[in-house]
Amino acid sequence: MAKKDKSRQKKFDTRIDFTPMVDMNMLLITFFMLCTTMLKSQTLDLILPTNDDVNKEDETMIKQSDAITFIIDGQVAKDNLGNEESKDGIIYYYTAQPDLENYTLDEIKFGDSKEAIRGMLQDRNKELLKQVNQFKKEWKEGRINDSIYNEKVKAARKAQADDINAHRPIVSIKPTANASYADVVRLLDEMQISQIATFQIETLSKEDSTLYEHKVGYPVPSASK
Repeated sequence: MAKKDKSRQKKFDTRIDFTPMVDMNMLLITFFMLCTTMLKSQTLDLILPTNDDVNKEDETMIKQSDAITFIIDGQVAKDNLGNEESKDGIIYYYTAQPDLENYTLDEIKFGDSKEAIRGMLQDRNKELLKQVNQFKKEWKEGRINDSIYNEKVKAARKAQADDINAHRPIVSIKPTANASYADVVRLLDEMQISQIATFQIETLSKEDSTLYEHKVGYPVPSASK
């Protein structure tokens, strides 16, 4: 009868209990949920037209006194591969109605547009900006939170848009075929910074084309060019 080998070690089953890890995982999930900033949806508030009756005379007076028209243009150049690209953005603008007698069309280089356009818009929209700055002060002091601040700004903009007697800029943005997408976005950013509640992007009218041609010396560039 063979003797048992006493030097041989006994084999034990290795079993790791992962039950405590469940609690650890739940703690980690809770930690990340509390410490992570949720992505807020980026939306653009639209101010809908008022339901109040506005006669044609009042409507015309509002447009003539508050209207600003920006014509975004650019000089087209070719890169090393021969592809056309818009650069050196230029903004032409006029206030009220087109002046076809004096052909008044002012010009702003995009390098100077930030201060010039923002100053013009904010000067015309100072009443609303005064309210917004007050709301911002309350937010900075912790008296209101982000949600209440946004609701107050939205209500103030809507109240201004509904008031037919309020003086506020009504902006028309009209890009030519030479205008770059980036320049259009930059001008839209100025609308948001200056709290412009009423603005739209549209094509050049016949009067706009006449002013443009007289200003630059050639017709408005075609989109198919």
